[in-house]
Amino acid sequence: MRMAPSCLCCLLLLLMAAPLKGADEAPRSTAALLALMSRGTGGGPHGKSGVYVLEKGEESLLARAWLADQARSSIDIQYFIWSTDNIGILASEALLRAADRGVKVRVLVDDLLIDAPPAALLALVQHPNIDIRIYNPKVTVGTSRLKRILNALTALRAVNQRMHDKTALFDGTVGITGGRNMADEYFDYDHRYNFRDRDVLVVGPVVADMEESFDRFWASPLAVPVEKLLTRELRDMDPERTRAVYDHLRRYAGDPENFAPEVREALGDLPRNLDRMLSGMVWEEVRFLSDLPGKNEQRRGLSCGGRTTTELADLLRRAKQRVTIQSPYLIMPEGGFELFDSLVQRGVEVRISTNSLSSTDNLMAFSGYRKQRRRLINSGIRIYEFKPDPAIKRALIERYPQLEDKAPVFAVHAKTLVVDGETLFIGTFNLDPRSANLNTEVGILVENRQLAAQVENSIEQDMDPENSWNAAAGPDRFASLAKRIKVFLLQLLPLEPLL
Repeated sequence: MRMAPSCLCCLLLLLMAAPLKGADEAPRSTAALLALMSRGTGGGPHGKSGVYVLEKGEESLLARAWLADQARSSIDIQYFIWSTDNIGILASEALLRAADRGVKVRVLVDDLLIDAPPAALLALVQHPNIDIRIYNPKVTVGTSRLKRILNALTALRAVNQRMHDKTALFDGTVGITGGRNMADEYFDYDHRYNFRDRDVLVVGPVVADMEESFDRFWASPLAVPVEKLLTRELRDMDPERTRAVYDHLRRYAGDPENFAPEVREALGDLPRNLDRMLSGMVWEEVRFLSDLPGKNEQRRGLSCGGRTTTELADLLRRAKQRVTIQSPYLIMPEGGFELFDSLVQRGVEVRISTNSLSSTDNLMAFSGYRKQRRRLINSGIRIYEFKPDPAIKRALIERYPQLEDKAPVFAVHAKTLVVDGETLFIGTFNLDPRSANLNTEVGILVENRQLAAQVENSIEQDMDPENSWNAAAGPDRFASLAKRIKVFLLQLLPLEPLL
């Protein structure tokens, strides 16, 4: 567990631990959102939903922290990754504090990459207002090494079928979804590696659809209460150990030694920053795309698609002028080449922003992309590979000058699709076989030229020469020799269906 915070990792601490201004002191838009939350309804003009795109990690973090602090009835959290770094620890404390206020908290986390000690999980579920469930627990929580190996040998698809959904829902009124997991690197607070990511904050009718999806997963047999998985450890959890975990979280979140002057200043501007975000909302009809628990009916093979796969493929087929995509991983699933070839042949411009070998965090996925890259380029698709040291880093992180001495590597993690400058998808879906066939995925789909143009312009900035290399120019040469050797060896393996 990474316990020592740096000053630059403390914004969430302040946002979650310090008291915020009340509704009577908040600016107009913030007060309006508080009113929506207190009424338990998010209905906007003519029944439309409000949408605000969260481009910056700090901004996305601020929104989550404030909403957790304001929630009065329920918080439902669904993530693929929850780390016990600074962000994860402080988020856990915020949920504990909400539960102490009487808020019902439900947390659903995929089993594969959860990073939390059993005592911490079990202590939290001892609280009468907190429930935690683990999705498809075949690898980590309560699974011995022997059982893990047997699962991999006898149930390959089941082990690889993960819940990639990422949603945070507050009082059934406000929701956030997109690419960010609950860890430092997704919010621009990691000093070694940070993701260029994108979330979206929504209010209104679409939140009811997000809640319905969450409830579906929560009720699924694949979602197992953590206390059922850790029965042996549960016997050792007495009230004293539970209190010790709670006390540790509260001390950590309330330690004034962790408060830096620049963070105090950010806290003072919190209501104003929130008001700017909320006043910038666009109201439109919004659809929430989501897969069913288990993804599809396939039980043996590694294909078969899913609801989000079908919806997004249909959206692409309707493209008339251009398609702009941002995806950290780029491996065409079954039928992908044929779909994109048909678009290019009809004169549709296709541009894709993805990671370079220098920036990627996933060499296995990059090996699959490199096998296909020449064919993708020859088909007429324009591919831009993100640089590990892009010029746009200064625009993404307002406090970047403080990081210059130890500048982190940057990488694309946003999962976004813009069609014909008018239809926008922001969610969790990567352009790869895993998202198409194995992982459950979610996202919002909205037809609005203003939002589409805003996000497309952002992706185009990421494609600029100071931020990305043209894939046709052979940017692998800028990566380290060790990376080039590793990805060459990985290319020799038949991994594509799992990537």
